[in-house]
Amino acid sequence: MMAVAEKAPKVVDVKAAEAPWYRRWLPLIGVGIIVLYCLLPFYWMIVSALRRPTDQFDNSIIPRHWSFTNFTDVFKAGTGFGRGLLNSLIVAGTVTILTLVIGMVAAYTLARLDFKFKNFVLAIIITTSMFPGISLVIPLKKLFSDIEWINTYQAMIVPSLSFALPLAVWNLTAFFRQMPRELEQAAMVDGCTPAQAFRKVIIPLAAPGVFTTAIITFIAAWNEFLIALSMVNKKEFQTANVVISQFTGTSGRDQPFGSQMAAGVVVTIPLVIAVLLFQRRIVAGLTAGGVK
Repeated sequence: MMAVAEKAPKVVDVKAAEAPWYRRWLPLIGVGIIVLYCLLPFYWMIVSALRRPTDQFDNSIIPRHWSFTNFTDVFKAGTGFGRGLLNSLIVAGTVTILTLVIGMVAAYTLARLDFKFKNFVLAIIITTSMFPGISLVIPLKKLFSDIEWINTYQAMIVPSLSFALPLAVWNLTAFFRQMPRELEQAAMVDGCTPAQAFRKVIIPLAAPGVFTTAIITFIAAWNEFLIALSMVNKKEFQTANVVISQFTGTSGRDQPFGSQMAAGVVVTIPLVIAVLLFQRRIVAGLTAGGVK
């Protein structure tokens, strides 16, 4: 006669059962509020861009009449928006590449070499990033006028580089510090020079931190407005953000609210797509420097 196996009693989490409802739901509600707060402005920008120009001051949550007129108006001849996107890509791409090249070398030097006042140098580097950009506009404009840099790409690249480099050096220094020195030593035992060990061993292993720094730098340079507005007044050198701020309506006096929202969507979507595609790499880079 076969013995009938008794069913194992269900394990009940007494603490979870006794926990008040608000302890379970409040964290979810809080996350929902934060997500709504972050996404609501972008949603309103999209909705405003999809309204007809005659309905641009309509406050309905969903457009009553959908229209892509604002998007077509943005790319009309004479607006300079297409050229502005290209200029933004040139400036942001150049700033990102130069920041990575200079920042990796400087960060690796600070992380590996021992010399006097190293911590003081790091403190000076991070302090330079705390100066408000608006306080540097007048001195920079005077300097660039004297050396004839006004209405040039370098007038936008160099100031953006000065703001991006300190944070890049600081982040990459912390990242390189947590990498064991034995990696370079093993590579040099196998015949690599110090430069080859850095290029062939350290940089590939530091890819998450470098990639994260590149994304953050590119986004900051892409969104820069004050320097680009102050240093450039020729249409062919203006970035997309400056072009958007100078949109004019059909009469030249009305406010092209819908076109500005459409241009804002076009400028923002590439950044959103990049972050969504590479979010795992970004998170890995942000957390790798703090994990031993």
